[in-house]
Amino acid sequence: MGKPKVLYLPTPEHTRKVFRRETYARMCRLFEVRANPEERDYSSEEVAELVPGCDAVVTGWGTPPLTEDVFRMADRLRIIAHSAGSVKHMLSEEVVRKYVLPKGIVVFSANEAIAYNVAEATVGMMIMAKRRFPEHIDAFRRRGVWRDPGIPWNGQFLLGSTVGIVGASKVGRLVMKFLEPFGVRVLVYDPYISEWEAGRLGAEKVELEELFRLSDIVTVHAPATPETERMIRAEHFRLMKDGAAFINTSRGRLVDHDALFEEARTGRITVVLDVTDPEPLPPESPLRKLPNVYITPHVAGAGYYGYFLIGDTTLKALEDCLLLDKPVEGAVPLESYDRLA
Repeated sequence: MGKPKVLYLPTPEHTRKVFRRETYARMCRLFEVRANPEERDYSSEEVAELVPGCDAVVTGWGTPPLTEDVFRMADRLRIIAHSAGSVKHMLSEEVVRKYVLPKGIVVFSANEAIAYNVAEATVGMMIMAKRRFPEHIDAFRRRGVWRDPGIPWNGQFLLGSTVGIVGASKVGRLVMKFLEPFGVRVLVYDPYISEWEAGRLGAEKVELEELFRLSDIVTVHAPATPETERMIRAEHFRLMKDGAAFINTSRGRLVDHDALFEEARTGRITVVLDVTDPEPLPPESPLRKLPNVYITPHVAGAGYYGYFLIGDTTLKALEDCLLLDKPVEGAVPLESYDRLA
């Protein structure tokens, strides 16, 4: 019996970013890998031509939609291993319902690997926002002002604070874990977890309004779905404490940016946005002009640790499914696909 066949779609650039050399070499030893030699992504039509006879497809950033034609041609496919985050851009709900679920195809996502990077960045943003580091740096560099009296330098920072987490996602749960040494009280809003589950995570389950009212820091980690679009609005920002921080490393369309600007312009709160809607914000966006709004260019997920973990976990998913016949850790829960990011 020959080795399982793997159709590897990512470009060489993607491979260098997320696969250690030894990890990729191991994959090529264990499987018959048909790699993408081009410095471009395949089209959906090309994938449909290449997929017959393959036991697995490895996908990544830039992979085109896996269309009905792809699945009609996928006569042996057992697993789609996504060496990146969300699979929503390449697998429609209709395709999942008509082909993936009936065929019993496993879909793996390495989003938990990326979640480590995002969680690390989020905690760093909490410290940065509460201590107003960018404003202090700017005051001294641009104006030569040492300890500007207009910028708070003492107060309730991260240690011992109350942190509100919107969404007990993989990132949200890792943020809770990373916060353990800081002695914080953690509040969580997520309609899909129980009070018991929240308690197991070391958090208190509360309603969204209560979370905004009680928290020193609010950080958003909910998925972007029709249900969550613009879920954070003016009435929530008005509830925030003076001096509180609002952080979004999830998706920009969860937030009403006009309402956020109106609250941020008062100077009452500090804002950190790694994601916006649109992205990037246009030059005329008023959010770009406020000194208490820090915008980073969607880089919270970057970092060697999480990126190489993508390759490691992708290979493990292939081994577990095709060689060991084990349940795949990181398999996407397809039954609740409509609620996923």
